[in-house]
Amino acid sequence: MEKEHILGHLRAAKAAHIKWVQKAKLLINGVDIQEDSIPVDSTECKFGKWFYSDGQILNSLSNNPMECMIKIEKLHFQLHDIYLKIFTIYFNKPKGGFFSKLFGNKKKILTDQEIIDAKGYYDDLEQVSKELLDEINRLERRLVAVSEEVIKDLL
Repeated sequence: MEKEHILGHLRAAKAAHIKWVQKAKLLINGVDIQEDSIPVDSTECKFGKWFYSDGQILNSLSNNPMECMIKIEKLHFQLHDIYLKIFTIYFNKPKGGFFSKLFGNKKKILTDQEIIDAKGYYDDLEQVSKELLDEINRLERRLVAVSEEVIKDLL
């Protein structure tokens, strides 16, 4: 795997994270988003899939302290923990009876307080996302600074 290939995967993972956050924003702004389009589990989103596979090679970079990857992982977990609170507000529907199964469930109607809470959680999510992107950008700069030969030695 070449340096540009690794950089491309890192940048694609970063872009996937940004899209994930944008979908959460759409949900908060009242756009009808499918429940499974914003993964709750940190290993199921595209960024998490990259981080726990190809991303692990970056642990071996000599100019990348282990704390960087640990901080990225911590922020990523934190991000998904916050989103779980939003998810619960929007998608935690009571189990319906016979008639709801027969005629289908209607979209959950949110209370004013649930909307306020969800927006507050989203503000927290945005802040953690900014911190995560700062760490990803720092990781990207470290990768750019490493020579192609060092990358080949890692593999």
